[in-house]
Amino acid sequence: MTAAPNDYRCIDVKLDERTILWRNADIEQERRVAIFDLLEGNVFQPVAAAAAGHHGPYKLLLGVEDGRLDVTVNDAHDQQVDLFQVALSPFRRTIREYFAICDSYYQAIRQSSPTQIETIDMARRGIHNDAAEMLKERLESRAIVDFDTARRLFTLICVLHIKGH
Repeated sequence: MTAAPNDYRCIDVKLDERTILWRNADIEQERRVAIFDLLEGNVFQPVAAAAAGHHGPYKLLLGVEDGRLDVTVNDAHDQQVDLFQVALSPFRRTIREYFAICDSYYQAIRQSSPTQIETIDMARRGIHNDAAEMLKERLESRAIVDFDTARRLFTLICVLHIKGH
């Protein structure tokens, strides 16, 4: 019998609807785009599942509970192959900064010059990139991801953290 080929990627990502606190059109668009982009190209190798012989592809369910990101990893047949949590306390400040810069960006789109919008967008991307690097490092012992995958996962973490005003 030959070994199954490795397919370390996500083919489906869902957010635990119970943990989404608030939605609006902008947030729904961010969620849709992040999931679409993530599924178009990603690297996701859950360490424990891979060590146990589960080589993907995977389906993810993401939720937030008690200050932790809960990640349920299923195989393509919806059998759970891994479950892990990642503490989100190191991301609190970054998430707040990201929300603040996104608010500025959405306001700028409506009333600022293209140069001002570009400046704010560069700052927004910088915060997002820093968060992706931090997430990649925090996930390392549980799941190996590339930079783009970490970036899109950070967007989804933010969607799970948005509170209504």
